[in-house]
Amino acid sequence: MSKRSGYAALAALVSAVVLICGGIYLGVGAVKAKPAVRKPPAATPLWIGTWAASPVGIAPVATVAGAPSGSHGRSVRNVVHTSIGGTAARVTVSNLYGTLPLRISAVSLAVRAGDDGPEAVRGTLRPVTFGRATGATVAPGGQLVSDPVVLRIPYDGDLLVTVHTPAPGGVTSHTHARQTSYVAEGDHTRDEAGDAYRTETRSWHHVTAVDVLTAEARGAVVAVGDSITDGVSSTPDTNRRWPDVLADRLAGRYGVLNEGISGNRLLSQDRGPSTLDRFDRDVLSRSGARTVIVAIGINDLLRAPYTPPGDGVVTGLTELSRRARAQGLRVIGATLMPCGGHLRCTPAVEAERLEVNAAIRAGGIFDAVVDFDRALRDPYAPQRLRPVYDSGDHLHPSDAGYARMGASVDVKAL
Repeated sequence: MSKRSGYAALAALVSAVVLICGGIYLGVGAVKAKPAVRKPPAATPLWIGTWAASPVGIAPVATVAGAPSGSHGRSVRNVVHTSIGGTAARVTVSNLYGTLPLRISAVSLAVRAGDDGPEAVRGTLRPVTFGRATGATVAPGGQLVSDPVVLRIPYDGDLLVTVHTPAPGGVTSHTHARQTSYVAEGDHTRDEAGDAYRTETRSWHHVTAVDVLTAEARGAVVAVGDSITDGVSSTPDTNRRWPDVLADRLAGRYGVLNEGISGNRLLSQDRGPSTLDRFDRDVLSRSGARTVIVAIGINDLLRAPYTPPGDGVVTGLTELSRRARAQGLRVIGATLMPCGGHLRCTPAVEAERLEVNAAIRAGGIFDAVVDFDRALRDPYAPQRLRPVYDSGDHLHPSDAGYARMGASVDVKAL
């Protein structure tokens, strides 16, 4: 046998072994997933974020589902939507706003069956452990990342992350989720069926991130902003926020993490810490983050106190960009969209908005710009949203407006 033919035989043998091993690796807990766009795999699988939500505040346990908790505590079944898939997952639980230790007795992860309800796909439910223990205690102000959970995670699908807390206490949550999750009395973390989950909630509780182990995706794009990024006014349970639209376009090549908070400001605290204060936590620390899209500043112009004005917003955006670049991230800045017709959108606010947008478009702040203003404004009244893109409050987009935003991002700029 020649040396060349010997190499060919060896290459064929190695390829067969890789295929067999890959089939075993991917087959554990396999469920049918949407086909992804194939690309050269990374040298080794990496942990990359597939979903995230910024913690907003504390909700008393008694108000999580509108009724007092029973003697055995509650199970909250959070429904979260993936942007990329993988062969394993890990879950982050938070007690950021708790003043007492958070006791967790059990957590589970499963693929959701269908497009609604709390039922899991049969055979996909897995216990989630922390340091190989089924329970954990999260210190006040802290968070815990789980051990890896071997499960085939589909991209563009729903997961069920169920957390049982046996004792009363505060619940770190993300309001305005635009997603229905479910609550049951007692420990029902191991239930594949959803019969015990008789109460609905429109907030995510305890869970702030899900990462997946993947050799397919190239990294994560983090969208940080206010209610417009959070998806306020989009149709609930349909994943029509603009970061969801972007994730659909990327088709599993990049994770897309939504770090929007309704009412959030760039410069000062309002319904949570300012974007400047939470940037390290919600953007720079996210697994696999490669690019950040910054869409923030309109609340700084609309809400009292009104100082500093537009030039202060430009300074704050420049600081965010500097910090992201220092960590090796690419930074894309979004122009501020029109708000004409909104009660607080005075001529003075409009003048400052134009000042901020001019600075963003001029270059020097960001690596690239996505011009949401030009994409959604009314060509006959550019200080207003185009009617088809207006939810009706003259500030937040409609579903069509969010679709237009997601379509406006140049994916090559990522």
